[in-house]
Amino acid sequence: MIRVCLVDDQTLVRAGLRQLLELTSDVVVSCEAGDGDEALAAVEADPPDVLLLDLRMPVRDGISVLRTMRERGDEIPTLVLTTFDDDELVLGALRAGAHGYLLKDVTLEGLVGAIRTIAAGGTMWQPAITERLVRAAGELPARNALDQEPDPQPLTGRELEILRLLAGGYANREIATALHLAPGTVKNHVSSILLKLGVRDRTQAILRALHTGLLTDRDRAG
Repeated sequence: MIRVCLVDDQTLVRAGLRQLLELTSDVVVSCEAGDGDEALAAVEADPPDVLLLDLRMPVRDGISVLRTMRERGDEIPTLVLTTFDDDELVLGALRAGAHGYLLKDVTLEGLVGAIRTIAAGGTMWQPAITERLVRAAGELPARNALDQEPDPQPLTGRELEILRLLAGGYANREIATALHLAPGTVKNHVSSILLKLGVRDRTQAILRALHTGLLTDRDRAG
């Protein structure tokens, strides 16, 4: 069972999400919060498997929640769910540690699929958002330590292919099926990608790739 914490300042939204998620067989709402401070207290008291987080909230916004969790070492997979379709917010959430970003017009099937993917260690970014992330990465000013890191080691053609699928939110098993590879082979490729990019997880790999142009430049394969 995947335990989810709902964080949204609108009571009706939380109630609606809870009712929808109760229709599934493997997702349960373990806690709720109406603002960022409540969210931080809730996940510290009873860490969920997935944090379903709104961005625009009173007291403390979602990006601040992500940053605070990262600072205190809370490694909780987080899926941002918001009505705001804004490039800078998306990049801000990614930089702060979000594992996925969906708009609230997503279907129940899409939401539950994203929760399952993130709970399993994957990432989930809506395709339209992923495309805009690639464009926006070259336009918005950089704001984190990744920009001071040395250039990443060259990736092979297969690694670049897998990196693009990671950016699309695909889990290892889905990548293995799409590329006709063994899951263990994909896992090894992902480990190599993280090592070459100098990052510790998939989310940071996507961010690093966006900053260095790896998701737009098809000539960087080693």
